[in-house]
Amino acid sequence: MSKNDRYAVFGSPIKHSKSPKIHRLFAEQTKQSIEYTAQEVAAEAFKISVAGFFNKDGKGLNCTLPLKELAWAYADHSTERADLSKAVNTLALQEDGSILGDNTDGCGLITDLTVNNNIVIKGAKVLILGAGGACRGILAPILEQSPHHLILVNRTVQKASDLAAEFCIFGDIEGCGFADLKKQKFDLIINATSASLNDEMPPLPDGVLTENGVCYDLAYGNRPTTFVRWGKYSKAKKSLDGLGMLVEQAAEAFFIWRKIRPQTKPVIEALNAIRRFNLETK
Repeated sequence: MSKNDRYAVFGSPIKHSKSPKIHRLFAEQTKQSIEYTAQEVAAEAFKISVAGFFNKDGKGLNCTLPLKELAWAYADHSTERADLSKAVNTLALQEDGSILGDNTDGCGLITDLTVNNNIVIKGAKVLILGAGGACRGILAPILEQSPHHLILVNRTVQKASDLAAEFCIFGDIEGCGFADLKKQKFDLIINATSASLNDEMPPLPDGVLTENGVCYDLAYGNRPTTFVRWGKYSKAKKSLDGLGMLVEQAAEAFFIWRKIRPQTKPVIEALNAIRRFNLETK
């Protein structure tokens, strides 16, 4: 039996995951004795895999695609932010043996935007692309920052409208289709679709980004995503991917598990340095 507390990330696919590297750096920084692995787990094997992990002295799990909704259903109890998103990316074993479910994606995004990149959301005109699970996890945290208004755009307009109706208690939010965006401009555009994973770009009209506007892709990769490249082509003040969000949501999960908050800046810098090295040597 390992002397270190055991943690893992479950998902499918999972080979690309940077979470083991991130949590190893957190553990070294905070002098915590943990073991963190990445495990390929298909949706149909989720329940038995989670039960097996915790039955073998596992302390906590991260869950990524396509398991977040299953993790929310699995948890014995969950936080308000997890219930709002109906998705869980962090499972934590409690002292009484129960499993707590939480969603740290939204706070991870807000920290990366406002703290790491000095982006002001208050009073901004915000556009979010996509109305799926990734969007649900970030809506309430963004609206709590008091943007001027927030528009959800989705290929299936009804899905965007329904989601906007559900979250309107948090602020000024509206759902629409891509054709409705003509002549509108936004200060912050967030890509919450899976398009970048397929090297595709959502059908945004020209001129939708304001001068000095910001683009942010929830996805990340070893090279700039299609959306990040679009942002730079559109002369965004900043065009960022989700690597910083990944580290920030991981730090929140680490705090939930270990009750100690790691510094994220050196970890983000280390991961970016690895990316630059890999690009330069190819």
